[in-house]
Amino acid sequence: MAKKAKKQTTRGRKQDRSRVAGGQDYEVQYEARKTGRSASAVKKAVRKVGNTRKKVEKRLGR
Repeated sequence: MAKKAKKQTTRGRKQDRSRVAGGQDYEVQYEARKTGRSASAVKKAVRKVGNTRKKVEKRLGR
């Protein structure tokens, strides 16, 4: 008998969306386009305030 597959939750996805990975170029570019700032400004903000999306956007003035 095969084991029943576990139900997949959305918990990990939601947590991932609330963060900005400063080392991932596509996430940095997305945030840069969204806020109208440069990629280097986004990376600096992530280093300064952490990787929480709300804090990064607040730091960037959005």
